[in-house]
Amino acid sequence: MNIDQTELPGVLIITPRRFGDDRGWFSETWNAERLAEAGIELNFVQDNQSYSSEKHTLRGLHYQAPPKAQDKLVRCTRGAILDVAVDARQGSPSYGKWIGVELTAENFRQLLVPKGFLHAFLTLTEHTEVQYKCTDYYAPECEGIVRWDSVGIDWPVSGTPTLSGKDAEAPGFLDWTSPFTGGPA
Repeated sequence: MNIDQTELPGVLIITPRRFGDDRGWFSETWNAERLAEAGIELNFVQDNQSYSSEKHTLRGLHYQAPPKAQDKLVRCTRGAILDVAVDARQGSPSYGKWIGVELTAENFRQLLVPKGFLHAFLTLTEHTEVQYKCTDYYAPECEGIVRWDSVGIDWPVSGTPTLSGKDAEAPGFLDWTSPFTGGPA
């Protein structure tokens, strides 16, 4: 596996190796032992999958507050997305800064989004599937959303993307109090 640090501490791009022949390919997308050797130790307890039929569907900016905060490992298994993480840790030197990484079925990249970061993605193609692993179970009482267009993210879409009702009515970043504290991961 190739592991690349981004400009946001703790947000990593993990690219698994593919082994192919005339039948197709095989890849090990997660190996706890190998990643522990690289200093990444996570206990994933839930896998999620989403499907979006329309191009420019936006999901986010989502988070789960403590005590049910989640690390997420996100990958796109069909189509393409712009996957975004926003540092929401009060006191962090990178508070409010964001990173966007294109994840596609072809480039095979995965984005590790640590606890304390908001997460969102925009589909760049029709019929897009996204899968992600989480280190804690979904807890509706800890669920939170920040408005998608309130952090200055350069979304590659003109106008308003397709949003859920909850995402469209979420509070803006400046009107929201983060439940996360801390510095770099």
